[in-house]
Amino acid sequence: MTEVSEPECRTLRRLYRGTRVESAYAWPFERLDELDSSFNVQEYLQQLIRQDKNNIDLLIAVPESVDQEIWQYEHLRQVCLELNLLVVNLETECTKEICPEMKADGWLYLCAAHPGTQSCSAIDYTIHTLDGAANLLNNSKYFPSRIHVPPHSLKQFQAIARRLYRIFAHAYFHHREIYEDFENDTALYARFLRLSQTYNLIQPSQINIPQHESNLENDDIPRNTDAGPRQHLDSSGSESKNNKPEISNDEDDDDQSIASAIHINDE
Repeated sequence: MTEVSEPECRTLRRLYRGTRVESAYAWPFERLDELDSSFNVQEYLQQLIRQDKNNIDLLIAVPESVDQEIWQYEHLRQVCLELNLLVVNLETECTKEICPEMKADGWLYLCAAHPGTQSCSAIDYTIHTLDGAANLLNNSKYFPSRIHVPPHSLKQFQAIARRLYRIFAHAYFHHREIYEDFENDTALYARFLRLSQTYNLIQPSQINIPQHESNLENDDIPRNTDAGPRQHLDSSGSESKNNKPEISNDEDDDDQSIASAIHINDE
């Protein structure tokens, strides 16, 4: 008589209607090789974040069976997803009237998401940046699969990270209370900074949020070696009367893929 094997019992990852917030995502932790999904690396990373968002070393360490480039890719996708929650928190305070320009620590950032690079409100700059990053990370020309990143696409990581950092910086210098509440809940900046430092996605001279705000050890934070002058904001967050903010132009970046992605989307 032929024995009939019992069907393998798998965890169903479903959020059903009426699920309470505290019960959401309460699935058993599964190893990466146990996740039978086309998006198993993303799901595994999200598991690790839910398990302990403050264990930055574990979150950034590359799993044995995952390519380093794919791990960076999935992290950047996750950062974009979570930064949208920061945008929701900022909407009532970071309005076009209160923040008509995208500034942080005396720097004025011009937005490339327009036919001609120009200044736009901080909230618009933030949304343009997140939309552009999402479009680029989902662009099959640069990222045709979730298991391999073509060598020519690696430079896109730096362009994305550089712009995403400005969102954190603006929130920190102009909306400190919202930033701190968000960081306490998510530890997103600490994770993003460690990712950027580990894979050289951001230059030390581009880091302007004070070291102690990242929840990392001082030795882990590269020093800002930029000798150029920077105009600091006063205690109220306003510009110093005798100084003008320095300008960072997105078109000065090496790559314009993010801006191109936004233009295509707008059309």
